[in-house]
Amino acid sequence: MSNAPTTPPILVSSLDLERIEALLDEPDRRHFPGAQTLRAELARAEIVEPAQVPADVVTMNSTARVVDVDAGEEYELTLVYPREADGDPGKVSVFAPVGSAILGLRIGQSIQWPVPGGRLRTLRIAAIRYQPEASGHLHR
Repeated sequence: MSNAPTTPPILVSSLDLERIEALLDEPDRRHFPGAQTLRAELARAEIVEPAQVPADVVTMNSTARVVDVDAGEEYELTLVYPREADGDPGKVSVFAPVGSAILGLRIGQSIQWPVPGGRLRTLRIAAIRYQPEASGHLHR
């Protein structure tokens, strides 16, 4: 059995891609832990215009119900840019491992993601309570 994370197909809006890449290009963020993983996720994503994003996809500023399959826990997370990650446990930066893991996933999709200690966690998107694109907020 491989320890490589399972990587389902993901979909990212062109606006989210542009903004995340601009952050990754900032000198103080180029080499943050996880930058390479986030870049790899973006490189494998299908990119669409914001108006073309289906309502069941986790995009930036989306609020999703996420199930940690291994722990049997469910929680609500809002995927935010680093500057909005203010310590609120309900907000997760796209630069955090769980943030880059859920970006672009659809309801029902799962992903295995490495956590400290070399273990893998399986995360599944159970629902999306708010998605900017589905709400008509295409340039948030």
